[in-house]
Amino acid sequence: MQFQKVRSLRGELTVPGDKSISHRAVMFGSLAEGTTEITNFLQGADCLSTIACFRHMGIEIENTTERILVHGKGLHGLRKPDCILDVGNSGTTTRLISGILAGQDFEVSLTGDDSIQSRPMGRIIRPLSEMGANIESVKGNGCAPLRICPGKLHAIRYNSPVASAQVKSCVLLAGMYASGGETSVTEPSLSRNHTELMLSYFGADVSSAGTTAVIQPEPRLTAQKVEVPGDISSAAYFIAAALMVPGSEILIRNVGINPTRDGILRVVRAMGGRIELLNERKMGGEPAADLLVRHSALHGTVVEGDLIPTLIDEIPIIAILAACADGTTVIRNAEELKVKESNRLDIMVTELARMGVDIEGTDDGMIIRGGRPLQGTAVDSRLDHRIAMSFAVAGLAAEGTTEVLRADCVDISYPGFYRDLESLIVR
Repeated sequence: MQFQKVRSLRGELTVPGDKSISHRAVMFGSLAEGTTEITNFLQGADCLSTIACFRHMGIEIENTTERILVHGKGLHGLRKPDCILDVGNSGTTTRLISGILAGQDFEVSLTGDDSIQSRPMGRIIRPLSEMGANIESVKGNGCAPLRICPGKLHAIRYNSPVASAQVKSCVLLAGMYASGGETSVTEPSLSRNHTELMLSYFGADVSSAGTTAVIQPEPRLTAQKVEVPGDISSAAYFIAAALMVPGSEILIRNVGINPTRDGILRVVRAMGGRIELLNERKMGGEPAADLLVRHSALHGTVVEGDLIPTLIDEIPIIAILAACADGTTVIRNAEELKVKESNRLDIMVTELARMGVDIEGTDDGMIIRGGRPLQGTAVDSRLDHRIAMSFAVAGLAAEGTTEVLRADCVDISYPGFYRDLESLIVR
């Protein structure tokens, strides 16, 4: 797919529902008693993988354009699937569902696509094994496929070496099935807290203090109505486009602004970006707002430390912003990007350099000396949806033609992305 420099971007849009929240709503609705109604669900490939997995375990899930109805069977209502569960490209499905499956009384196997089969699962195998789970990497390489057999779980206090919502959530979900009292997870810095918020919303006894989350065993989850706010990770591409392209002004409605996810807003403001939060409110227990974004003169900044977990998925588009900003931007402590759908750090350095950016890769991030005009080129997405969307936005500000190869991978998280981007373009 090809992109050209545009005159400006104008208009308003609503981005799809938050991917992280959509996954969890289906999972927790399946474990709740009664029927959970989910609106603004993300109909992307990853979230559809979660639906498919729970259907294979006996949960009736109705999926229409207006809503999802999950007919839950309670904490112990899942049944043994008659096939290997296929998570597709979804790391969230893989890691969270493993915590749930570790507490079941049946054997199950998980697999996924080539990307999933190369992503590290040792980070969940270790704590689950400490809890007494019978879980193994089938190939012995610490990756999927995974085999999970019945095991008697017991509570632990886990000190996670990484700030990862997927790891934290996996352990907390297993903790619902554990004997011996409360299970806790302590992180080096606070990761996304969607699991804690939503489990509480469904009736679990979950508490947090600092970077430690605690869950009590055997909760009785009750079905709820969940209105999923727009995904700030999806909104980030339009935020960046409006900031970069002269004369632009965009209103993005109903965006989730959970403080464990709003790092992109803090970085944009630190770079001099003009962004206003309007109509702040709660959606399904999560903070949300409308975002008004205007073209801005940007300058470099430093992105590091506790800020990183709040914007880990937005670093590729932040790198694009930095390339268009005056001065130097330094990104540190982002080594987690090496084990996402692709090695996003290396790809951003390689492809931005091909677009004429003065950029240097480091062990845990990159140094970007911005201000040079971007030059259009062909960019291989490596089938990574966030790489594809980032360079589509870059193409709107670059001289010449930018071609994104294997561009359809955006369907993983944002099936209508190119249509929505086109709707805002003033040529």
